[in-house]
Amino acid sequence: MEPGAEPGPELGAVLEAVEGRGGGAEAVERVLARYNEENRATFRFDPADEDKRKKLCEGILNILEKDTKTSCQVACLEALRILSRDKKVLVPVTTKRNMQILMKLAKLDTVEDPLERVSEFPVIVEALKCLCNIIFNSSVAQKLSLELNLAAMLCNLLQKCKDQQLVDDIKCFDLRLLFLLSLLHTDIRAQLRQELQGVQVLTQALESSLSVRWTEEYKAEEDRDRPPLSLQETDCAIEALKALFNVTLDSWNVHSKNESHQFRYMAAILRHCLLTTGPTEEKTEELHSNAINLLSNVPVSCLDVLINPSSQEETDIKYNGMNMGAIQILLDFMEKRIDKGSSYREGLTPVLSLLTECCRTHRNIRKFIKAQVLPPLRDVSNRPEVGTTVRNKLVRLMTHVDLGVKQIAAEFLFVLCKERVDSLLKYTGYGNAAGLLAARGLLAGGRGDHWYSDDEDTDTEEYKSAKPNINLITGHLEEPMPNPMDEMTEEQKEYEAMKLVNMFDKLSRDELIKPMGVRPDGTMAPLEETVSQYHTSKQESSDSD
Repeated sequence: MEPGAEPGPELGAVLEAVEGRGGGAEAVERVLARYNEENRATFRFDPADEDKRKKLCEGILNILEKDTKTSCQVACLEALRILSRDKKVLVPVTTKRNMQILMKLAKLDTVEDPLERVSEFPVIVEALKCLCNIIFNSSVAQKLSLELNLAAMLCNLLQKCKDQQLVDDIKCFDLRLLFLLSLLHTDIRAQLRQELQGVQVLTQALESSLSVRWTEEYKAEEDRDRPPLSLQETDCAIEALKALFNVTLDSWNVHSKNESHQFRYMAAILRHCLLTTGPTEEKTEELHSNAINLLSNVPVSCLDVLINPSSQEETDIKYNGMNMGAIQILLDFMEKRIDKGSSYREGLTPVLSLLTECCRTHRNIRKFIKAQVLPPLRDVSNRPEVGTTVRNKLVRLMTHVDLGVKQIAAEFLFVLCKERVDSLLKYTGYGNAAGLLAARGLLAGGRGDHWYSDDEDTDTEEYKSAKPNINLITGHLEEPMPNPMDEMTEEQKEYEAMKLVNMFDKLSRDELIKPMGVRPDGTMAPLEETVSQYHTSKQESSDSD
């Protein structure tokens, strides 16, 4: 038997007990408790016992429909949660009747009934866990959840948890179920956003999990001595962040004053989230990662709340009188993800995209980040991609094999340079920047379309003195090399030139290469086309003279 596989002999005895052939409720509870303990870590099941497991699911749901004691309900729900890991046994489970049984146990069937009986809390949690498994594994259950208005009931349960004690587990699995529904069913995502005020409800749940205290509008209290979040608080916050991410997809266009306030309020909570730590380094990184994903959905015009005017007594990182603590967290997170060296598309591109948009729109953020990522050049003896600075690491990404990764890394540096080609080349070299410039039609130089302030970069004396000897392609200082043509006669030079032309011509005719040129507008095209356009433009210029 494979490790982690279900032990088979016990299943028959369990089924007999559940179907009432092996004693009363106490016997059922005892047998299921043993089954649950033995199969707690089981995720692969024996196909030969599939029919027995289906009957066991039906038997358990029949018991749950009756008014049994709490400990028996918990044992039944734990067993059903284990069995629902197997998609093949969910057919008898995913009926309207059975979904309603589980919803009733999870307190999702009544509007007014408050959460008062603490003894029922384990039943609510286990019922929510079962619904999570069933909805994740069954498309039929996903459709039924819309018909049964499950999302509205979950939002209502979330409101009941507000200001309640000992409900963190209920809240966490309520949020997880909302995340799954909004992930797997686009209609439910739309319902949450438009009908159920899902953004507001989930934002309040996030605020509650983080215990945010406000000092003024869009500014949370910063207590440097506050302890890290507990594991439960962190998990609740992460589930709220994931659900909010789904509900706020496609929210770049903010049309009303109320929407703008809601997103600025959310961004202020996310700033507080970035300045908060979890119980472990791994949990803190997961929390910050999900906060960054959600910030990517916030309209860029609302991200100015990430930086606040800094008061005199604060000792946080400042720039131009603004508190840059959250931006520093984003930069540190970005560098940590680069240093990991893997999963760049999932782990690195969200934070790079976020920083790029922040820099494009908010001048103080751009200037603060540039001072750290692209400080004034002094030592240009090494290539831009060689070294351990953040600049070196980002320049290395400009030639990464993943197109999406290299594009966003290049775009980030380009925006830090105010989309000026000459400034970008100074920090990266032409070879590293060629891909971005070709894509943007800027191979001939110039600048991008976005407007930036007119403050100019100032070169250091070291850079000015080295500049004449910097290789523009590699971007670093090179000692002058002897010119091999100095010793050649004119006939030898002409011979070598024709030899090179013939080699290129052969490669071109064999279609191994395609000679390209740069059009007057900076984009690339076949050489014949660019030469023709050059002559035409030159002719027009002389005619106008």
